[in-house]
Amino acid sequence: MENYQKYLPVSPDDLSWGLSVLNAGANSIKKDEPYPSKNHPLHHYFNWNNGRVLDEYQLIYISKGSGHFESASCKKIKVSEGTIILLFPGEWHRFKPDPDTGWDEFWVGCKGTIIKNMEIRKFINRFTPVLQVGMSERIISLFSEIIEKAKTEKMGYQFYISGMVLHLLGLIQYKVKQLDQKPSDHTENIITKSQVMLRKIVNQNVRMENVAEELNVSYAWFRKAFKNYTGISPKQYLLQLRIEQAKIMLSDNSKPVKEIAFELNFESASFFSKQFKQKTGKTPAMYRIIRTKEGLTR
Repeated sequence: MENYQKYLPVSPDDLSWGLSVLNAGANSIKKDEPYPSKNHPLHHYFNWNNGRVLDEYQLIYISKGSGHFESASCKKIKVSEGTIILLFPGEWHRFKPDPDTGWDEFWVGCKGTIIKNMEIRKFINRFTPVLQVGMSERIISLFSEIIEKAKTEKMGYQFYISGMVLHLLGLIQYKVKQLDQKPSDHTENIITKSQVMLRKIVNQNVRMENVAEELNVSYAWFRKAFKNYTGISPKQYLLQLRIEQAKIMLSDNSKPVKEIAFELNFESASFFSKQFKQKTGKTPAMYRIIRTKEGLTR
């Protein structure tokens, strides 16, 4: 998981849209690691003793580990993996990972009449800012795409990522209601957790036996259960994630195909090209040319 944070400019047009993204990022906090890290921007810095107050809404997803949260409207509460933390403008709050576990966090900050109306209509509530939504590969995917689009700051990107934040808010509401009505399924939870793990280590050299070990199941059981739930093996799922990530990276014409292959941990550029063509019907070079032409005609 790559640690990254981006604080974004907002234009009058962005504000008039009704929902503007102010920042987005992801962090993996190790055991006993100081929190927040020393490179945390001063305008958003805080510590557990003092807490802080922001002039924005934030959505924070804890995908691994545990910790605690407290705010002016919510007494100190335990936070576990699969939890969404909602921060509200003008609301004092503080949170931190447990030193013996650390945690992985994704976040996005935003403001606007759309999300303010959600609070007014009680879809989100300062008195219940910690929501259990479970391990969700789709939530990770939305946060990751918001971060990737924010990195480029291409024309019109604010409208695009604000739409993904709205999608994220809708998905959170859906997950909360589903968990309220449906008992937990142990196998489904393991498969979902593995999907989240694979997305976070998409560019690493991965042995599925090690993934199964971390999930405390046998590799034979894991492979069979994964294929039953998704229709493909864990290795094919990881390959598809890498191909999708490659498509995003190929939109940057300055990055050579060989470098993309290396960053995504393919054994060679030729093997990457072969796998990419099998999955998409085009070589990486062909795909890049087509996307570039599409961009010019829009």
